[in-house]
Amino acid sequence: MSYSVEDLEDQKTFRLILKMPYNELIPFIFDYLKKKSVLTLIYWLACILFLIIAIIIGLRMAGIFPLSGILIHSVIGLVVLPVIFIPLHEFLHIVPYYFSGAKNIRVGMDLKQYLFYVTAHRYVANPFQFRIVALTPVIIISTGLILTIILIPGLWRWSLSIFLLVHTTMCAGDMALLNFYFLNRGKSIYTWDDADKKEAYFYEKTC
Repeated sequence: MSYSVEDLEDQKTFRLILKMPYNELIPFIFDYLKKKSVLTLIYWLACILFLIIAIIIGLRMAGIFPLSGILIHSVIGLVVLPVIFIPLHEFLHIVPYYFSGAKNIRVGMDLKQYLFYVTAHRYVANPFQFRIVALTPVIIISTGLILTIILIPGLWRWSLSIFLLVHTTMCAGDMALLNFYFLNRGKSIYTWDDADKKEAYFYEKTC
């Protein structure tokens, strides 16, 4: 069943459990990445695994390719690819929002927090929809990168392995929000954003 913002404000059925101004996202992200759960364990293990893979590939490249080429591809993996993939990452958030029925979808950034985000203004997302929106970029991009690293030869394997690690860290905000849902998995949480006020609201369905 779909709900409107007005439905969520009915205190007989819903209870506001979190109001999140966008300018407070960084403390929230750090807080929920530190909270122990199966989800954060998997996330940090993935970061460590991707770091080890990058180191192994880098050591192998050092004995085959010139230092100049390695440095160039290091910059590609650390800087160029992350910048290029920001629009794709955000687009992959937009797609599930669009197909779930959201109309007023907006993309924004907060340079003070080094954050880019997608929001659906006054669209109420149920728990399943929110998880799909959050997971789509990390699943699609990470899977594509892993397959490409396995198949592609030469220094591009090095730059892509670096980018795989960097992109995983770029998904920290998505993982923190997913951990918020995971730690409250006994609750049915609905969320909506006021993109004009730059605030997100999370409601528990109480009955």
